Amino acid sequence: MKAIPQISKFMTTTPHSIRLDNTLDKAMEMMEKYNFRHLPVLDGGKLYGILTDRDIKNILSFEGADPKELLVSDAHTEEAFSVSPSSHLDEVCSEMAERKIGSALVMDNNKLVGIFTWIDALKAMNELLHTRLK
Repeated sequence: MKAIPQISKFMTTTPHSIRLDNTLDKAMEMMEKYNFRHLPVLDGGKLYGILTDRDIKNILSFEGADPKELLVSDAHTEEAFSVSPSSHLDEVCSEMAERKIGSALVMDNNKLVGIFTWIDALKAMNELLHTRLK
């Protein structure tokens, strides 16, 4: 039986990120341009959390909410799920499913080195099905 791979094999490396003082309008533009739903929030290289499309939709549901005025700091989730590059794929996927979250930030020595999303999980599943079960 082969070993379960580490998350580093399937993560997206060098993910786009956004600063706390950027507007939600800028975040929405980035998400649309690059077609993703999760943005790590960094400032000066320090991780402050994650901003998701759900976070944005939630805050914009309030009357008078203006994405050109609201900042990332107004909407982001501070408690981001993070793992190390050596974390095993099964453990990360299990935790994401249990907590019903769509991504894990991959941190190495307090530095963001990747992101692992459900899309990455589906790609991993596809690869594993075709290489190990074929």
